[in-house]
Amino acid sequence: MRSSIFLPAVFLTILMALPACELFDQDLVPDEPKKIDLRKKSAEIIEADQLFAFELFKQVYTLSDEVNMMISPLSVSYALGMTYNGAAGTTLEAFNEVLHFGDLTNQEVNESYKDLMNQLIHLDEQVEFSIANSIWYKLGYPVLDEFIITNQDYFDAAVEELDFSDPGAVDVINGWIEDKTNDKIRDMLDFIPSDAVMYLVNAIYFNAKWKYQFDPEDTYEGEFHLEDGSAFDADFMKINGSFNYTANEDFTAVELPYGDSTFSMVVMLPTGNNNLDDLVDRMDIDTWNTWFASPTTQNVQIELPKFTYDFKDLLNDPLINLGLGIAFGGGADFSRITPGGDLYISRVIHQTFIDVEEEGTEAAAATIVEIKEISAPVITMFKANSPFLFVIRENSTSAIMFMGKVGRPEYP
Repeated sequence: MRSSIFLPAVFLTILMALPACELFDQDLVPDEPKKIDLRKKSAEIIEADQLFAFELFKQVYTLSDEVNMMISPLSVSYALGMTYNGAAGTTLEAFNEVLHFGDLTNQEVNESYKDLMNQLIHLDEQVEFSIANSIWYKLGYPVLDEFIITNQDYFDAAVEELDFSDPGAVDVINGWIEDKTNDKIRDMLDFIPSDAVMYLVNAIYFNAKWKYQFDPEDTYEGEFHLEDGSAFDADFMKINGSFNYTANEDFTAVELPYGDSTFSMVVMLPTGNNNLDDLVDRMDIDTWNTWFASPTTQNVQIELPKFTYDFKDLLNDPLINLGLGIAFGGGADFSRITPGGDLYISRVIHQTFIDVEEEGTEAAAATIVEIKEISAPVITMFKANSPFLFVIRENSTSAIMFMGKVGRPEYP
């Protein structure tokens, strides 16, 4: 059995396939967006990714103090998906719970990731979209062949053995990320700790022109009002057309399609006494589906500020809060990566970039899962097996009560 389903995406760059639109005074027949045709189990992965996307976004949104933030749940999901192939025992159970895999088998999960990736990157010829995965492991570190082969087969992961002690190793990994994101994600990995043994990396690149482009001559300077009540000047793009529009007591929203309408951006603006915190607090898959169950096609004048920024964050706390804490500590079980499995996730680094202007949108994301070896506690040995001195003292005054030498310890 096969099922056709559309994808979720990031809060502002949301991969949805809602009906197409047409401009004023143009006899355009709306395009029917292409659909991703997935096997039943793959459709279940999409639903799982939707649940994870909203949960992760809410965590990062709540914990971040940045004015602008953005994540790619798809990138994080793929990086964790590769890591999942090395988990066992209660650690594997935690991955299943956090990523909402439910009763899906390991094989079904991997096949679904592969199915989704193969279709996403070929979905719209007018949109440049790529997903790349890689695994880098410490020179000489014993990694199980099954772990490597599985991630090569299902995630198309490039696997490289690398001398982590070489100062240039950071540049090698960063260079791969920069290449796969068209240089939009740069200098992501800051350093390689001495006890790091593996990096699992995902990179996503998206570059698309608006289906209906803004005319740069219509761009004007206007006030953008901040949450604290202050305002600053921003460049606003403007377009009049027939677009999908949603309005309720919480917000108004418009959908701006890219290419052949397979991908689009949904922009949500709080109304009344609501603010962004209120929207994010209510945001989950059920609420989202209710909000956008019945969009209407209306003649809308859209005025949208141009914007570009990047965002970088450590996802340790958000993922721990979602239930993946066991993978970050000494109780982690990654015995499907290396014999013994004395490994844990030390960092999940996430970085994104977006540029929205008159012609379209360019966005990129990368996720790094850093794996360290659980080090045995360092024990300093002191063995008095030769003559030694001793002192007995009163510590508050440092008054010495006794001093002595033991040249030959005898005891009856």
